[in-house]
Amino acid sequence: MPIQELWIDQKARAAGYAGAAAFAEAHALKPYRLRQLYRAATKELAEGLDSITVLPIELRAALASEDFRLESLEPVTVQRSNDGQTTKGLFRLHDGNEVEAVCMEHFGDRTTVCISSQAGCAFKCGFCSTGQAGFTRNLAAVEIFDQARFFAREVKKKNKRITNIVFMGMGEPFHNYAAVLDAVRLLNDPHGFGLGHRHITISTVGLVPEIDRFSDEGLQVNLAISLHAPTDRQRSALMPVNRRYPIAELLAACARYVQKTRRKIFFEYVLLAGVNDDDETARTLARLMRGHLYHVNLIPYNATPDAAFGGTAEPRIRAFQKILDEAGVPTTVRVPMGRDIAAACGQLRAETQPRAKAS
Repeated sequence: MPIQELWIDQKARAAGYAGAAAFAEAHALKPYRLRQLYRAATKELAEGLDSITVLPIELRAALASEDFRLESLEPVTVQRSNDGQTTKGLFRLHDGNEVEAVCMEHFGDRTTVCISSQAGCAFKCGFCSTGQAGFTRNLAAVEIFDQARFFAREVKKKNKRITNIVFMGMGEPFHNYAAVLDAVRLLNDPHGFGLGHRHITISTVGLVPEIDRFSDEGLQVNLAISLHAPTDRQRSALMPVNRRYPIAELLAACARYVQKTRRKIFFEYVLLAGVNDDDETARTLARLMRGHLYHVNLIPYNATPDAAFGGTAEPRIRAFQKILDEAGVPTTVRVPMGRDIAAACGQLRAETQPRAKAS
């Protein structure tokens, strides 16, 4: 389905129509009118129907009377971090479920939005608040896209624009593969939002079949792997998914991805005091990463309500990084943003999300 038609279809269904065709027929809308509506919402970032003056006033009134909305989510709370750079939004969906997304305004011209692909997450990573809360449902493509649209409108008021999107919010993107790829199409569409593929990153806990599937998509979208430990014993204790796709199988899929795409893979590694941050673990990680088109992002741990972990101290982080550097492994230490509003990596969890039952 063409991406414009998909957007119209999902918006029409939310308004009670059977789909895009029924919506167009009900209002006698010619294709150019649908294009105007789509462009106004996705490219011009219209605040509401009233501001789309290219549409006849009668049509705007009719759409408003039917509760046709440009937004598929409603902001419940918007919090601003003390750092002045981070904003977290809690959004309510049509069925009452809630998700969170974060906008990070970096120094310079870079502005990144971290968006959610699911309400909750089924993968129960021990250090992640979303995983500790449990899974409710997948998001539709427009529900994913509209998180970016919301923050794009907000930063536009400051004469800024979104430069990067990361699928690192609530949920496992590859567990909602089709909708996430459709959201990428919406974000990338030059007739709409217009964000280049290379400015979009999808993060996965390591679903091997989907990594292989993604390698055949022919997209320039960045791939990030949540690794967090270099041995099966360590990783399985932190990430139950490792019991299904152990490290050797995961890295084999990564090697196939690089061979097919010639693109770098980013590996995310949360440092947990006394768990995965000692010198021997760093050396083991270096052996896995060395000689490949891989880049390691070291992430200081951000505390979550239910996890019994402590963050690695700064000197130990630097010692760990030094071992990787000396082994020739490209490494970056991520700067935490938004910790004071629980907006940092691993901290997202809507308050309405039920806690996972203890096993």
